[in-house]
Amino acid sequence: RGVLISETMAGSPSAVCWQIGAGWLRNYTEIPRAQIDAELSEPLELAPKADGRVEVLIMHTHATESYQTWPDPVFNSGYMARSKSTALNMCAVGEKMAQVLNAAGIRTLHDETLYDAPGYTDSYKRSRAGVQAYLERYPSIKVVLDVHRDAIEDSDGTRVKPVCEIDGESTAQVMVIAGCGNGSSIALPNWRLNLRFAAEWEAAMESAYPGLTRPVLCGYRFYNQDLTTGSLLIEIGGHANTLDEALRAGEYAAKALAGVLGG
Repeated sequence: RGVLISETMAGSPSAVCWQIGAGWLRNYTEIPRAQIDAELSEPLELAPKADGRVEVLIMHTHATESYQTWPDPVFNSGYMARSKSTALNMCAVGEKMAQVLNAAGIRTLHDETLYDAPGYTDSYKRSRAGVQAYLERYPSIKVVLDVHRDAIEDSDGTRVKPVCEIDGESTAQVMVIAGCGNGSSIALPNWRLNLRFAAEWEAAMESAYPGLTRPVLCGYRFYNQDLTTGSLLIEIGGHANTLDEALRAGEYAAKALAGVLGG
């Protein structure tokens, strides 16, 4: 057991981190800032259709990721923060986000498949097949959100809880990850469109709820983000956060997203 650390993680100007609107972006690629800024200046084209067709899919490659089940600011190193219960794991957060989006008029499906229940090996292969099946059945889906939680620890193993305060309540911080293609081993030909989406969402979250986000991570990551031009991974808190903190974060992130998508 040990005392965990609560930290509000924010962006700070540097060669790899800069402001994008009200939010921040951290660039872990070799792509120059000028090129990324030029991409972000282009318009976002993800507005939902007026005919009520499904536009958003929320799913979880690592659905069994979960949170602390106790409110005390201590951690148990033996607690792995995993659960097959959809009331406790990432599916609970995804369901909250789907409810908010649907209430805002953004037609949203929520896939509660536990793609990692057989084990982490090949979980992305399984979730890829699952998303492809949804896209085949619902071709109007433009946005696919892979909702995870992070696991942040100091070098000595102390668990760190990314947290902010919104309306007087402790709320998990969130981080959007936008993968970038490297022209060879990571094939994401339309990564620029995903990045525009990430930047818009990041700025909307920070504008409405200052402190809610950690900077967008732009890196050489794949995460099946070639399947649509609105594919992103979002980390809702970490393994030291409580489920209530994560549910609040999911609600706020979805409210900001509804604004981006025109809800």
